[in-house]
Amino acid sequence: MPAETKPTIGVVVLTMGNRPVELKRALESLLAQRSVAIDAVVVGNGWDPTDIPEGIKTHFLPENLGIPAGRNAGVKQIQGEYLCFLDDDSWFIDDDFLITAVERFRHYPRMGLLQPRITDPENEDQNPRRWIPRLKKRTALEPSKVFHVGETCLVTTRNIFDATGGWAGGFWYAHEGIELAWRVWDTGTYVWYAGDMQIGHPIVDPRRHDEFYRLNARNRVWLARRNLPLPLRWVYPTTWMLIECLRLRRNKSAVAQYIAGWRAGWAGSPWYREPRPKLRWKTIVRMTLAGRLPII
Repeated sequence: MPAETKPTIGVVVLTMGNRPVELKRALESLLAQRSVAIDAVVVGNGWDPTDIPEGIKTHFLPENLGIPAGRNAGVKQIQGEYLCFLDDDSWFIDDDFLITAVERFRHYPRMGLLQPRITDPENEDQNPRRWIPRLKKRTALEPSKVFHVGETCLVTTRNIFDATGGWAGGFWYAHEGIELAWRVWDTGTYVWYAGDMQIGHPIVDPRRHDEFYRLNARNRVWLARRNLPLPLRWVYPTTWMLIECLRLRRNKSAVAQYIAGWRAGWAGSPWYREPRPKLRWKTIVRMTLAGRLPII
């Protein structure tokens, strides 16, 4: 494909610099992508990027801003009709991943965001079900419209990303993928889980984060307060709180942490001075007809 006809795609790789081997693998797989013109940046979240391959930009954030805000900072550094967000411990298994994603967007103009199937190639029989971003997890290979995403690797268009308002920076960690997915649906497009496309990622336990339960609970409330009209604004996080406390009932520490986070979500918000329109009822109807009324 002649260089002048290659689609342009901006790629943001966010890292804290604590996984140099994995970061190197991610960048090598990125540079191996064919048939696309790549404008990539490694964003150092509290780390000044070093030993980055030639041709890839770097952007130093003196302070760790959290995952969504760090990604937003990266978007400002790159150009491209399309955008890709790649975690530093993920890698492209196929060298035609990005051009395949671009071709999907061209063929399906109503598609606003694409998440591939996440897999650990060396432990495929152990891939966690949570990597399938839908309620019905019959098989990871089955494609479908979805309403939340795993942020390991995502592809969208810059126009759609700009229309969503970007990542919810104040979340720091947890549920920013739900917020982005909902906002993509609110643009009149949909979010697609491409089970036939794959991205590599090691199997890790998300509960390794000290504040896993608290941040999940707090951000679930913020997600509802930021995006849902009444009465869903109350129903959605309350339903989740009851479900999670039931699931965690044998882990008293986790239950206490979750309830504390749920209360913190109602007590404050990083966006109290920056209100944004709630999801349109038209969007909620579209989501419901596609299989997901946002009450759970």
